[in-house]
Amino acid sequence: MIELPGDDAVSAAYDLLTDLRDRGELTAAEIVPAARTVLLDGVPDPDRVFRLLPQDLSAGATTPAKPRQITIGTRYDGEDLDDVARLWGTDRAGVIAIHTGTEFRVAFCGFAPGFAYLTGLGPRHHVPRRASPRTRVPAGTVALAGPYSGVYPTASPGGWQLIGRTRETLFDLENDPPALLTPGTIVRFAEET
Repeated sequence: MIELPGDDAVSAAYDLLTDLRDRGELTAAEIVPAARTVLLDGVPDPDRVFRLLPQDLSAGATTPAKPRQITIGTRYDGEDLDDVARLWGTDRAGVIAIHTGTEFRVAFCGFAPGFAYLTGLGPRHHVPRRASPRTRVPAGTVALAGPYSGVYPTASPGGWQLIGRTRETLFDLENDPPALLTPGTIVRFAEET
């Protein structure tokens, strides 16, 4: 497990290590990014990993392969859309413009199978979690919490701010990989009516 200072360093380390594994320069059964760590499983020489990592793991310190890009059609009609608009000092159209105008990146997955934590919103657009979580958020709900945007892959409890919904299937065991959004994927949202 490699501990790192934040999302940018995690993304840079994940990109570099995945690229090295794909080129056969690093043996690892799995490379799993999280909020502040990267877990490597099946590495015969852990010390070699640290020798391969540059001192500066800030965004842009590595040159990853071209990431996969996905556009998610979204109907912006979420229960918390007006609350988010107030927090951002705009209206519904402003929230939609900001969300659809942001290039997101899957930083890591967690919480539930197929739930991707998407980074890309600047600090001005971070929002708090709800004071009281909902007992059920429908599958396909597009939401915000802290610095992240995300899409609930299945119906579950949740405390994020709900801004819209999509018809995309985020997790299906019949697919390879089962999760539509995997670490490193670039995600754009497009408004649907």
